[in-house]
Amino acid sequence: MTEQAAAPVPQHAGPEPMTGAQSLIRSLEAVGAETVFGIPGGAILPAYDPLMDSTKVRHILVRHEQGAGHAATGYAQATGKVGVCMATSGPGATNLVTPIADAYMDSVPIVAITGQVASKAIGTDAFQEADICGITMPITKHNFLVTDAADIPRVIAEAFHIAATGRPGPVLVDIAKDALQARTVFRWPVETQLPGYRPVTKPHAKQIREAAKLLATSKRPVLYVGGGVLKAQATTELRILAELTGAPVVTTLMALGAFPDSHDQHLGMPGMHGSVAAVTALQKADLLFALGTRFDDRVTGRLDTFAPFAKIVHADIDPAEIGKNRAADVPIVGDAREIIADLIVAVQQEQSAAQAAGEARFEYGAWWEQLNAWRKTYPVGYDPAPEGMLSPQQVIERIGQKVGPDAIYAAGVGQHQMWASQFINFEKPATWLNSGGAGTMGYAVPAAMGAKAGCPDATVWAIDGDGCFQMTNQELVTCALNNIPIKVAIINNGSLGMVRQWQTLFYNQRYSNTVLHDGPENDGRGPAAGTRIPDFVKLSEAMGCYALRCERPEDLDAVIDKAMALNDAPVVIDFIVHQDAMVWPMVAAGTSNDEILAARDVRPDFGDEND
Repeated sequence: MTEQAAAPVPQHAGPEPMTGAQSLIRSLEAVGAETVFGIPGGAILPAYDPLMDSTKVRHILVRHEQGAGHAATGYAQATGKVGVCMATSGPGATNLVTPIADAYMDSVPIVAITGQVASKAIGTDAFQEADICGITMPITKHNFLVTDAADIPRVIAEAFHIAATGRPGPVLVDIAKDALQARTVFRWPVETQLPGYRPVTKPHAKQIREAAKLLATSKRPVLYVGGGVLKAQATTELRILAELTGAPVVTTLMALGAFPDSHDQHLGMPGMHGSVAAVTALQKADLLFALGTRFDDRVTGRLDTFAPFAKIVHADIDPAEIGKNRAADVPIVGDAREIIADLIVAVQQEQSAAQAAGEARFEYGAWWEQLNAWRKTYPVGYDPAPEGMLSPQQVIERIGQKVGPDAIYAAGVGQHQMWASQFINFEKPATWLNSGGAGTMGYAVPAAMGAKAGCPDATVWAIDGDGCFQMTNQELVTCALNNIPIKVAIINNGSLGMVRQWQTLFYNQRYSNTVLHDGPENDGRGPAAGTRIPDFVKLSEAMGCYALRCERPEDLDAVIDKAMALNDAPVVIDFIVHQDAMVWPMVAAGTSNDEILAARDVRPDFGDEND
């Protein structure tokens, strides 16, 4: 995330006497926080009294702290601002652990504010005491324990700065109850005390020149783009660089929308369920130009067989990522937007020098012939469902076609997440929200809620599975009561679909504890009528939502159209889909990307000895 995006709203306030709780709310107003998702409780209760009087900070009362955390993440991903969630001590704080870990894995800037027992009671196992700073130390970018009311403004300013700058991430601020109740003096702006925190944003010029030379002389390069490009708001620069060089582009699960899916140079998504062209391009490349990505295992497959012929240029804001999984021939530390901007200039200089010398540079014609052949031979597709049944891929694809690329799509985790990444076209940044690193079931509904709260004029769809939906659907009550009209598509196959797929492929079709309905395995149409527990239509209506059900392909368009026409309350659609559909392509966990299957028992033929 850029420094500009992180800058607080400039405000000035002379010394004012008030409580620590009032100082907290004033500090949130001063840093530009507009929305807080939370639930009150004993230790944080002093902060909720002045919050009631704030005209600048909107508080949204969620039904579970996990919902508050994921909503803050969705808000941050959709708006580019820091998301904020709040909870009380003990179980309230520990219920934030999962969304904090999720935000940490995906480098999302959120600030979690928790109440803590009174400072003299810390360490005594007091009622609702938990060492939340200790618990979250491995999963926060930084955290603070505040026991002095005078420290609150400075700590809040530092927390927002740390969360949003450098490599973004979650920051926790734990405030003792007596610090919230104590009298203090509020001053703003404050002087921060972060002597050891100086993220490097400007790349080294020599490394930029070396990277440009490698790009000029390579024959099979790939621009391997990660979520850091979105965080840095560098999508415009990325497109300029790609079109300037003519190199192919792959965008990871966290980077969808960073480069238009429809662009001729886009090969798709790499990884376990990526396109054959994208996965194979990385395997056969002689240069990987990695921008804001971390070479995670879902992309690399078996690491010692990943991209065996490639030199590596690795550019990232976090120096700890460079060389962590794959050694870099040219390491570049800096902000992705500044790196790509400097690369554009260096590439132009390389092109000018080559033209003046009459040398052939940036010649990728033979490479594109190969790539286009793979792309044509092994497109991402799916088998139609049996007659009269809904295919889950068809449902998701049709939602994407009818809703369009301006909408924001939030996905849960599992098969529906992968199908959404494959069959919705992402043309713009900040339109795809998902839990990539942690793979958190239950993410979609609260994240969509947070995105809609931050972008009220946008159309926001949650693409969810029936398993994920049952983890956090209570936040639909929050949406209904707070005029947050999201739309939820439940891809209901009656099972934990991705786990069931693995049981089909690797456990001899022994479906241990993956069936979610109360009936036996049926004709493949997901849960049959009479076995739907819960009935998602009745459940959604009870939570103040419009609720629809679609079971037949011929009704699909009409149901989506009806959902799109209802905008004064949340809408939930229960799509009863074929339960045996699988996600393809696939690289089995722990295997080499060379072993990718385009479909079940279909191994691509690349025409070389490495097939």
